[in-house]
Amino acid sequence: MGAGAGAVIRVLLADDEHLIRGALAALLRLEDDLQVVAEAASGPEAVAMARAHRPDVAVLDLQMPGADGVKVATSLRSELPACRTMIVTSHGRPGHLKRALEAGARGFVPKTVSAQQLAEIIRTVHAGSRYVDPELAADAISSGDSPLTAREAELLELAEDGAPIAEIAERAGLTQGTVRNYLSAAAAKLGAENRHAAARTARAQGWL
Repeated sequence: MGAGAGAVIRVLLADDEHLIRGALAALLRLEDDLQVVAEAASGPEAVAMARAHRPDVAVLDLQMPGADGVKVATSLRSELPACRTMIVTSHGRPGHLKRALEAGARGFVPKTVSAQQLAEIIRTVHAGSRYVDPELAADAISSGDSPLTAREAELLELAEDGAPIAEIAERAGLTQGTVRNYLSAAAAKLGAENRHAAARTARAQGWL
């Protein structure tokens, strides 16, 4: 066994698709050295379950309501540094991988992996190593880094749902003029006609 004789790895599964999460939990429970101690259907629930159950490895879906897997990984890194995190996704983008690694995630894998492969990756991550899907890694290397500053990305994310400038400024604690300047700069960098198009482009690249 990858975890060593007698060692049991406590696993948290977070995925908002109940059927996928339930099936995965059932398959992982067939592994003698893996114990699924908690399941979650949203980002905030994943953080709460991690606090309550203190898993060794948190397997986090990239796209979840409330907070995505990268944000959950960021929270767990500060609150539960002993918990290793890994991201699973059905729509991996190069920017997602970069954000996940910056958040301290030790694994980044597509949902197309088999349960047996995922079990091995969980063991790898628990042992302190890193696993990144080779195809996603190659895409990330070829696509380059995001041209956006952290502040530009933050404001684009706030603009993504169509919020007006006044609301974005209030939520960000900035003046409306400053917000307009940041969003204009972001749109120019991405070759987008407005902030909404810029937000869509950045999201598609995984930069948000």
